[in-house]
Amino acid sequence: MNNLVKIFFLILLAILLFFLYVFLIVKVPEQKNITWGVNFSEAHAVFLKLDWKKTYISILDDLGVKNIKLITNWNWIQGEKDKFYFDNIDFQLEEAEKRNAKIIYVVGMKTGRWPECHLPDWAINLSKEEQQEEILEYIKEVILRYRDQTSIIYWQVENEPLYRFGICPWYDEDFLKKEVALVKSLDNTRPIIISDSGEQSLWIKAAKIGDVVGTTMYRRVWVHITDNLGFYMNMPFPSQGYWLKSQIISKFFGKKVINVELQAEPWLPNVFKEMPLKEQEKTMNLEQFRDNINYAKKSGFDTFYLWGAEWWYYMKEKHNKPEIWNEAKKYFITIQE
Repeated sequence: MNNLVKIFFLILLAILLFFLYVFLIVKVPEQKNITWGVNFSEAHAVFLKLDWKKTYISILDDLGVKNIKLITNWNWIQGEKDKFYFDNIDFQLEEAEKRNAKIIYVVGMKTGRWPECHLPDWAINLSKEEQQEEILEYIKEVILRYRDQTSIIYWQVENEPLYRFGICPWYDEDFLKKEVALVKSLDNTRPIIISDSGEQSLWIKAAKIGDVVGTTMYRRVWVHITDNLGFYMNMPFPSQGYWLKSQIISKFFGKKVINVELQAEPWLPNVFKEMPLKEQEKTMNLEQFRDNINYAKKSGFDTFYLWGAEWWYYMKEKHNKPEIWNEAKKYFITIQE
């Protein structure tokens, strides 16, 4: 255990030294016109015991959000082999279109939210090759159904597919390329986002595969050591580091980098149960929310999708704590004006 902790802090020290260098030399431009959006997961709203439709409409109408990254789950859409249930996705896209909102549609096996990979029960015991065949068939159904939907401006193929995080049966860079090729063969009118960890990757592989690189941005997290041991910490990276990496990607690959996951909800030790509010607010509260927004503005990026709108609504509706919801509302209304 002591050796693991020592290694962790040695790596952290090296990172800090690198970013100190970045902080001293990199001048980040101030973006005048920033696109702000949110992520939305029907499954996560249900996990929080919310009326997911009411939550989604409130995000569109009360917050005034015009840009949404739509997290979809393979197991929710294809709960039975060869049977697809698109009614709830239809609703989300139609309501967005009514309001001229723009959608990033995330498709694949690993699409975000724990356990990250969302395999239907019937596919769990298939071989890797059989699972991949089913995923391609699923993606084909999605693209053919929604490629004429004007609200969709990007396809995002998988979520952080090159980053080993979550409960997933396998990681396969070559298969990711097959997925992207399939999407392009069915719809070559929209750019494809490949996302990667903002803090633990240089984004090079993602840039080689996708048209746009999507990245995360986390500020206060729980560091898991063992099931019974961990600690909270503030991420030590200065915002200039994101800008520097994005310029490397732009120069060598000609790809744009956007933020598709800006932390605006708690990072908890246990994602499987509802934690006490006091515990939740250790990593997200009104002050932290404002700090994260200000930090993001200093990164030089011009596009951000906040991660946590369902939780803001949960805090407002279930705990009579509307502070973050109201802060976001004021902010989005200002943006739209």
